[in-house]
Amino acid sequence: MYRIHQIKLNLSESKDKIPGKILKKIGGRDLSITKWNIVKESLDARDKSNIMWTYSVDFELNKAVSGGALAKMKKAGVEEAPDLTYVVPSVSLGTDCKRPVVVGFGPGGIFAGLILAQAGLKPIVLERGQDVDTRTAQVEKFWNEGVLDTESNVQFGEGGAGAFSDGKLTTGIKDVRIKKVLEEFVRFGAPSEILYKQKPHIGTDILRVVVKNIREEIIRLGGEVRFGCKMTSFDV
Repeated sequence: MYRIHQIKLNLSESKDKIPGKILKKIGGRDLSITKWNIVKESLDARDKSNIMWTYSVDFELNKAVSGGALAKMKKAGVEEAPDLTYVVPSVSLGTDCKRPVVVGFGPGGIFAGLILAQAGLKPIVLERGQDVDTRTAQVEKFWNEGVLDTESNVQFGEGGAGAFSDGKLTTGIKDVRIKKVLEEFVRFGAPSEILYKQKPHIGTDILRVVVKNIREEIIRLGGEVRFGCKMTSFDV
């Protein structure tokens, strides 16, 4: 898999033109692109008379490239695409292995529960608030009537505080786990464009569906999510 940057489209051009623009840039007359996906999209508006979409794209070719053709591709800015595949840790369970407990079902707890479930560890998730649907009704009652449930509200409950403030998916670090998180969001209902948008975002309406779908996946894999359960202490 190769990666190329600075593939440009004007505002009226379809993304379907991207493979042709890549081939034109690398000069591959006898080459064809068998697979491609956008890894980054940004809008270049520095020239107001010629606003362009700019893309970084990963792609595969119909055959191996070497020699002069490979040198030409490198000159065009082509590089080997980094492998950002996240592998769920393989865990060997002993006969006395205890099920892990996750406290809180906000963003961190959701993905801790999901990864542990995917690893076959059947986690138990404790959340002091309620499921996102019940919680939504409680929050609306607070906004409309001023009646506050101190255990299940905008702060506490499935999805955490972000479930009621939309999801701005921005981070200043590069880590394979970021791609894992975004791919899971898409898998469970978020739009695929969050995988390449410069400033990805998930609306509250979609985020609530995604959160419920992840919870159902944890349960399907043998985990439990217990609402109305507050951890007050623990013994070592």
